[in-house]
Amino acid sequence: MNKLLISICLGLAFLSGCNKADSTSSANTEREAQPERFLLIGLIPENNLFRQVEKYEPLAQYLSKRIGLKIKVRVLSRYGNIIDNFSSEGFDGGFFGSFTYALAHARLGVIALARPQMVDGDSTYHGLILVRKDSGIRTAAEMKGKVFAFVDKATTAGYLLPLAYFKKHGIDRYETYFRETYYAGTHEDVIDDVLNRKADIGAAKNTVYERLSRADSRIARELVILDRSPAVPENGLAIRKDLDEPLPKKLKEALLIMDTDAEGRKVLENFGAKRFIETGDQDYDPVYRYAREARLDLTTYDYKNE
Repeated sequence: MNKLLISICLGLAFLSGCNKADSTSSANTEREAQPERFLLIGLIPENNLFRQVEKYEPLAQYLSKRIGLKIKVRVLSRYGNIIDNFSSEGFDGGFFGSFTYALAHARLGVIALARPQMVDGDSTYHGLILVRKDSGIRTAAEMKGKVFAFVDKATTAGYLLPLAYFKKHGIDRYETYFRETYYAGTHEDVIDDVLNRKADIGAAKNTVYERLSRADSRIARELVILDRSPAVPENGLAIRKDLDEPLPKKLKEALLIMDTDAEGRKVLENFGAKRFIETGDQDYDPVYRYAREARLDLTTYDYKNE
């Protein structure tokens, strides 16, 4: 009888343990099945990967705390990827360049929220056509047969500006006018390539040029600017049109008031900005006008580098 009682008790204990283990396992499985909620924000490769992460990661952490939802940033390998991947990779928003924004608005309906006003008070940038001072190139005619470095077909400063420059100077087919053209991928790389004679002429963004000039005196000493584009909006945050409320409002408010608290001002300093300012589609009118002048249909434009 004692052996029977012991067997029954052990069996009950085993069943109880199994039920508890099953319950714990079920709870763990349920927790694992619930995906982490976060916003995914894409970054165009204006600078090299490490510089982009260093610049935007503190901003993402700051905004995460302010809106109560984690924000992750992902640096893309090229400008057009932010449009290609927006739906396929589930992006919720992106810090778009002026031309990538115009393309994404035309194709995806993204909504502009805010852009930075830099420490010098500017919230815009312009493109530059640049050469080495010792290149002997000062006119479009003297560019014939040379090597031209673009940034990417989805950039204002690194592609639209040169197209307008070519049109203004009667260059109908730049592919045959130059000995070689190529896409460097970033504004930094264009400037570096011209400086180090890989390319004879390049097109890049003035803010990147000025930042690099402060770090390397050779740039101002050895390069010369031949032309510049009209001002267009700085890289700003735009979100998908169906982002759940009240997230758009929270994001916008957090950006617009971050210069009013100490932590926000520290993040802005790292970002190189004074504050963020409200931005709407109408701010991109110069880009739309540029695209029309270049006879580009934004809904069908092939922005892939070939």
